[in-house]
Amino acid sequence: MSIIYHESAREFHLTNGKVSYIMEIMENGQMEQLYYGKAVKDRESFHHLHEEMMRSLMAVSIPEPGILSMQYTKQEYPAYGTGDYRMPAVTVSQKNGSRISNFVYQSYEIFAGKKSIAPLPSTYVEADVEADTLEITLHDEVTDTDLVLSYTIYNDFAAITRSARFLHKGKDAIVLDRALSACVEFNDMDFEMIHLSGAWARERYVKTRKLEMGLQTVQSLRGASSSEHNPFLALKRPNTDEQQGEVYGFSFVYSGNFIAQVEVNTHDMTRVTMGIHPEMFSWELNAGESFQTPEVVMVYSDQGMNKMSQTYHRLYKTRLVKGEWRDKSRPILLNNWEATYFDFNEEKILKIAAKAKEAGVELFVLDDGWFGARNDDYRGLGDWFVNLNKLPDGIKGLSEKVEAMGIKFGLWVELEMVNKDSDLYRAHPDWVIGTPDRFESHARHQNILDFSKKEVVDGIYEMISKVIRESKISYIKWDMNRYMTEPFSKGMLPADQGKMMHKYILGVYDLYTRLTTEFPNILFESCASGGARFDPAMLAFAPQTWTSDDTDASERMKIQYGTSYVYPIVSMGSHVSAVPNHQMYRMTPIATRANVAYFGTFGYELDLNLLGEDEMKQVVSQIEFMKKYRELIQMDGDFYRLVNPFEGNDTAWMVVSQDKSEAVAAFYQRMNKVNASWLRLKLEGLDPEALYEVDYYSGRPDAGVVEVMKAYGDELMYAGIVIDREELNKNGGDFGSVLYTLKKA
Repeated sequence: MSIIYHESAREFHLTNGKVSYIMEIMENGQMEQLYYGKAVKDRESFHHLHEEMMRSLMAVSIPEPGILSMQYTKQEYPAYGTGDYRMPAVTVSQKNGSRISNFVYQSYEIFAGKKSIAPLPSTYVEADVEADTLEITLHDEVTDTDLVLSYTIYNDFAAITRSARFLHKGKDAIVLDRALSACVEFNDMDFEMIHLSGAWARERYVKTRKLEMGLQTVQSLRGASSSEHNPFLALKRPNTDEQQGEVYGFSFVYSGNFIAQVEVNTHDMTRVTMGIHPEMFSWELNAGESFQTPEVVMVYSDQGMNKMSQTYHRLYKTRLVKGEWRDKSRPILLNNWEATYFDFNEEKILKIAAKAKEAGVELFVLDDGWFGARNDDYRGLGDWFVNLNKLPDGIKGLSEKVEAMGIKFGLWVELEMVNKDSDLYRAHPDWVIGTPDRFESHARHQNILDFSKKEVVDGIYEMISKVIRESKISYIKWDMNRYMTEPFSKGMLPADQGKMMHKYILGVYDLYTRLTTEFPNILFESCASGGARFDPAMLAFAPQTWTSDDTDASERMKIQYGTSYVYPIVSMGSHVSAVPNHQMYRMTPIATRANVAYFGTFGYELDLNLLGEDEMKQVVSQIEFMKKYRELIQMDGDFYRLVNPFEGNDTAWMVVSQDKSEAVAAFYQRMNKVNASWLRLKLEGLDPEALYEVDYYSGRPDAGVVEVMKAYGDELMYAGIVIDREELNKNGGDFGSVLYTLKKA
């Protein structure tokens, strides 16, 4: 087992040779964390790692002459009010008005495998031998409430998952005002905090800040995980870079309001907490009722940021994503949105699909505008029946015609939203989220359906499942184009309104579960105005996410680079779009647009009928390239970040196969330079003893693939590849790029 309990010392040691996490039961019955980091050898007791001393103004948590203080102890699940003045993991309101709790050790259980926490998504195992789980039960005597802290350690990953479950037994109801998923503490503050923040069209930019005393927080109160702050943070040592040094990652498997917080006290102790945001959250528990928190996935690396990311990539690809598409590379698709927007009919759609088939595209996707009175974004949303004026044979007929061409058919939906100018709203105005006697804010001319109500989820499921059953649909793009305002569920009891935003997310998970269960062969892609809900929980239902509405190749370098800190590149929806780009109005070479999009799901967001002969030849060549290398890029390979776009003019990254026999590497520049200095691209992850054949792929049909050199892996990693600036100029100069393929000779 990877989990050891030392009864005499009352200590738990989770270790798998890659990471160790050590806890003990303290004198007062609460749980203390003694160590988290690189794996250490087990011993009978680690109690010497516990530190305590009397300090001025310190409150003591045990009878005299003891000096144990919660203020200076690294706690597993802290509560405010009994000597600890830092931000807590739990706050429980009680009948008498007290918010003080004291959860003390009662029992433990160690078992092979990992339990599901459904309906919440979480990582999983396929066989019990893959992981071990520890459940520690704590009890608050005054309220008669159990708290179960769950820890799972995977054998093959430096990863530990955390969650908490409350079971209330007392006769008087309690209210959880704060119920976070995990707390981890460190003795020192010698860290830099990494987080992924931005906004629409610039999601998940990498931000780095040195820890200071006080609170450092990222959060969302938008009803979704948000474009503004991703539910992730990492603490790295100041000397840590991509390839060396210590880093601790924290990723939250949840799609709603969250808080990820680092607090440094005035004695340099660092506390990390993560969970559902306590604002707008209150959960009443009566006798016999329970509450389960979502999961936090903690990853440790002593080999830099890239190793942390690779651990998340492999874990999420294989033990978070589920179903048929977990182990399959993605079809090359063409989406009509930027080609037509709402202005289309069946003839136009079939013409675009036919040209896509001619180029080698495997899946055509019909985006917004196919239903109800949907000729613009003011009306029709929520009316999930076909607009027969545009599509006289319906989705059924159109999908059959597209499949008859020899390609698959996909469909766009936005199931959580409604326009007030719709049949659905006129029939069910009470299905919309909004506070009585208050103005209901709208965004993109739409409102949010109240998925905290089962009847709303049932109604949407019945409408959309009918369309799917009748048609030949292989792919669904599930969009969500606004954040939540005036959060209130009409008809819900006043005491339960604090449950509404969490229950909404559970409703989203419920609808996803129903649709993926009934239609297991469909590839779902989640979307939220691009990447406003790119979080691990979504990957449990939809194995890929539209990374950003910004399809500009140069901007996508930053967006995809940041996203790769946590999320596998096979989960990133990435397309080649038209120029001038519809968001940035920028002209970039079609070769660079493809060279960026290769490192994702790959597809097109344009009408190929509008391309010239030379560009069409390039498209055919691009599709052939992606078909040849997509298994390596999306499924088998490990991703390495080589040059950081947030630090200069250039970007580079690569994918290396697990056996190190082949690789694909790309280098991109933003602005061209006159009389510039030499360029060297140093690779990573290769076999230093192996001889590689290095080919340059121009993407230009007239040049094709050209052998550059043969070199050993050590030379390619330590001396690097000399980049030919002439080739950058041929590929556009400004926003030029080069692409290399490597294979063992």
